[in-house]
Amino acid sequence: MKSATEITKEFYEAFQKKDATKMGTLYSDSVIFNDPVFTNLNATEVRGMWQMLISRGKDLELKFGEIQSEGDTGKVTWEAYYTFSKTGKKVHNVIQAELVCKDGKIVKHTDQFGFYRWSRQALGLPGLLFGFYLFSKTKLEQKLEKVWICI
Repeated sequence: MKSATEITKEFYEAFQKKDATKMGTLYSDSVIFNDPVFTNLNATEVRGMWQMLISRGKDLELKFGEIQSEGDTGKVTWEAYYTFSKTGKKVHNVIQAELVCKDGKIVKHTDQFGFYRWSRQALGLPGLLFGFYLFSKTKLEQKLEKVWICI
C-alpha cells in the first residue's frame, strides 16, 4: 500500500500535468475537501472542482515543495500561478495542504491560504476593500456555486 507521502506526491504531480482524472482517482469515494472558498465538498464535487479549475486555468502553473508525512497524513506547501477567469487578473496563491490517507486513498483534503491576499489579487479593488469581510467570501461562494452548477 502506498504511503501518505507517495499519494501526496502522485496527486501534485498529476496536478502539475493538469490531469484532473488522475487526481480524482486518488480520492476515496468518501473524501471531504475544504479550503477557504470551497467547503465540505464530497468526492463528486471535489473531482468536478479540480476539473473545472484545470479546464479554465489555461495558464495555470503549479509548484510544490518537500512533502512531509506524519503517519497517514501528507503535508505540502504548493503554489499556483494563474489568471482568474472572471477578472483577468494574475494570481499567485501559496497554499498549505494536508491530505489524510487511508487504504491507499485520500479521505480528507484540507487546503489553507490567505483569503484576503487571494481576493486582492483575484478580484482587484473589490477584493482589497471587502476582502476582510465574510460578506465578500459569501458573495464569492454564491458566484462560484453558480459556475459550479454550469459544469
